Amino acid sequence: MKINIAAMKVLLFFTLLTGVVYPALLVAISKLFFADPARGSLVWSDGKPVASMLLAQKPKSAHYFQPRPSATDYATVPAGASQWGPTHPPLESAIAKRRAFWGKDAPADLLTTSGSGLDPHISPAAAQFQVPLIAKARGWNGTQTAALEQLVERSIEKPTFGFIGQARVNVLMLNRALETLSP
Repeated sequence: MKINIAAMKVLLFFTLLTGVVYPALLVAISKLFFADPARGSLVWSDGKPVASMLLAQKPKSAHYFQPRPSATDYATVPAGASQWGPTHPPLESAIAKRRAFWGKDAPADLLTTSGSGLDPHISPAAAQFQVPLIAKARGWNGTQTAALEQLVERSIEKPTFGFIGQARVNVLMLNRALETLSP
């Protein structure tokens, strides 16, 4: 069996180009032009990373806004949906439990999990729905509740480029802003 030297050189060249040079170039460009997302969009507190803006966090308490439910209990390694269909009894049971917790008028994104189980956003309607519940849990008066409603309005992110996706609220960033409101 003869080894074709020219073919081996081409193989080596393209292996280095597509397996080393191209990935290294993409990493360098992403770090240069998209530094924060390339590092995970981390949120820092006291010099330590505490969360990522790209991942939902497990709910803390009734004093904070709650993210969408997670089929994986907000674990990043086994992230994913449950694959349960709309008539699957465990899904019906889970939604019934969530409806009992939130009430019959709860927005759908508080009742159903996201595709990844780690979606950091909720709809503006889901955030507004939680305002009276958080105000009650914190024992706030009407003025403080109005300030909380305004905070939600300021936290609404528009669709990307004005037309891709829907308006949304990042729960982590909203909760961090909530900490700045005076009790």
